[in-house]
Amino acid sequence: MNVDMLLQTMSVPVYEKLCESVETGKWLDGAPLTESQRATCLQAVMMYQAKILKPDQHMTIGENGEIVHKSRDLLQQELKQELAQQSFDNQTIARFKQDDI
Repeated sequence: MNVDMLLQTMSVPVYEKLCESVETGKWLDGAPLTESQRATCLQAVMMYQAKILKPDQHMTIGENGEIVHKSRDLLQQELKQELAQQSFDNQTIARFKQDDI
């Protein structure tokens, strides 16, 4: 099966269950993962994070499989854009008179 096709068909609950299995070293029924199962699950989790979730953290795995480091300036710029978008979305301001409070 093609890796991209596998990632596109993987649902969020399946991804979360794989994450939990990798973290605990056990399947959901309590059976332990073998080293090869753990390595395969970890690869699937990392590929899903890189290609589907595209996280905005400081250090992540890129779509091409390489580690991506974001500079402090870039992170601050992304945060400012996100805050500006949130403030744009929330244009309604609650106004009160002094006696109302």
